[in-house]
Amino acid sequence: MIEHVINQRQRDLGAFVVGRVLPSAQRRMVGPYIFFDRMGPKQIAAGLPREADIRPHPHIGLSTITYLFDGHITHRDSLGFEQAIQPGEVNWMTAGRGITHSERFEHLRSHGGPLDGVQAWVALPEEKEEREPGFWHHRADALPEWRDSGIHGRLIAGHLAGLQSPVETDSPQFYVHWQLRAGTRISLPAEYPERAVYVASGEVELDGQRIEPGSMAVLVSGKPVTITAIGDAVVMALGGEPLGPRYIDWNFVSSSKERIDQARADWAAGRMKLPDLDNREFTPAPPRFGKEPEARR
Repeated sequence: MIEHVINQRQRDLGAFVVGRVLPSAQRRMVGPYIFFDRMGPKQIAAGLPREADIRPHPHIGLSTITYLFDGHITHRDSLGFEQAIQPGEVNWMTAGRGITHSERFEHLRSHGGPLDGVQAWVALPEEKEEREPGFWHHRADALPEWRDSGIHGRLIAGHLAGLQSPVETDSPQFYVHWQLRAGTRISLPAEYPERAVYVASGEVELDGQRIEPGSMAVLVSGKPVTITAIGDAVVMALGGEPLGPRYIDWNFVSSSKERIDQARADWAAGRMKLPDLDNREFTPAPPRFGKEPEARR
């Protein structure tokens, strides 16, 4: 039932360390999901330096999803949106032909507190890679939820088991958050050819195989899988229809290397508009060190 297990690797973003799961050597994408970073869990002291913030930076060819278990982040983008992100809510930003945004920890800087969540990227279908950019925010109570004998589920995006999230997507997919009490079981149906289960906390068994916290189990296609919580656990599951190979270079995703080259040139030349409410600094693109962008699949 399990194709392989990916253990998250620590990645230092400067003043902040994340657990990176996708892309990995074992698996580049799961359905359209091409990037999966765990932020935290971390206790932030008041007075966090501004260097910890994610300064304005660009994207093309993807949608980003910021989803928090705990904490507070402020989003600002080049479409003029400013939005606080709180636990259980969904910030869905579609870059398309190009967008810039920042993610600031201003509330935590002032008050301190916990921070824990996931940022994922969804690659766009080729025919939609150059679509108009957009931003949507969805409150937690706007998302489909279900509770049953120690199980609390929330459908973040897409369609699963007869439920449909209001979050707009550009290809068939699903993304779900489960909170499981010890001893409970839930089945993930075989609705999509590519699926994966990430254990955020606690420990679970997938059809008898233990999966530790911080690990993602990529599942065999075509078969439902049963998830059993050994203790109280938090689990994310995601997947969908595959899109074909994609190149990923820094914050850019595309089916074309030439398009990524153009995006790098546009950012370096200042041709990508900065967020209206956060335009006094930006993140320079890192050097490639002579490497071509790599196709992810």
